[in-house]
Amino acid sequence: MPNLYDQLIASLLPGKILAVQVGLSRTAILAETDDGIRCGLAATLSNSEFQHSAQPSVCNAGRLHELDYLELAGLVKSNSFTEVSIGLATINTLLPRNPAQWQDLKAEDDLARRGAGKNIVIVGHFPFLERIRPLARNLWVLELEPRDGDLPTQEAPRVIPQADFIAITSTTLINKTFQGLLELRQPHTEIMLLGPSTPLSPLLYEYGITTLSGTIVLDTQATVFGIGQGISLHQLRQQGLVRFVSMKKDA
Repeated sequence: MPNLYDQLIASLLPGKILAVQVGLSRTAILAETDDGIRCGLAATLSNSEFQHSAQPSVCNAGRLHELDYLELAGLVKSNSFTEVSIGLATINTLLPRNPAQWQDLKAEDDLARRGAGKNIVIVGHFPFLERIRPLARNLWVLELEPRDGDLPTQEAPRVIPQADFIAITSTTLINKTFQGLLELRQPHTEIMLLGPSTPLSPLLYEYGITTLSGTIVLDTQATVFGIGQGISLHQLRQQGLVRFVSMKKDA
């Protein structure tokens, strides 16, 4: 979705890229800005058609920290999901911030409160699903790799139009399925975008998102080291290195 990506990139604060870490499950970008040192995250994804010998997933690996911040953010338009992860993490590092808009509200708690008694579609298999299921009138979970109780993503055209509330993993911004999912919704539907890849930018409201639930890095150095050593999001939060926040369109 080039329009959203272009808007996000155009909104970025300038910064000098200090480090790029592509970890096991998360990608982190460290940058120096006028506001100080910042770190942003995104999920690390890959696609099978990119092979290390013939077509590498990251073309400039080893020199990415030498790129201008706009070049690095521009990787969000790549066909390689790994490069898109790097581009999105760069965007999340350099987006303008307004802490007054942040609420210390976990996506699970917000979804439980606002989705109670409603038809809910969740795109992505989150660990809190079984706690949400008893609260919903109907709960459908769409997954690229379905587990027990999940639906394959091909079922999206059937279930999304029935939803009062949709929670979409922000990895859909990396695998380029975000726009197609939005086009299936009804006009009245509330939409939450959640996960560490979520850009905490009010620009997303223009695309129908009503709640943004993402991650702010509190300890930049420890987070970058941890990402390089395969740390999980749960571990990052457990160690107090990140903060989960939400932003709401109607706040």
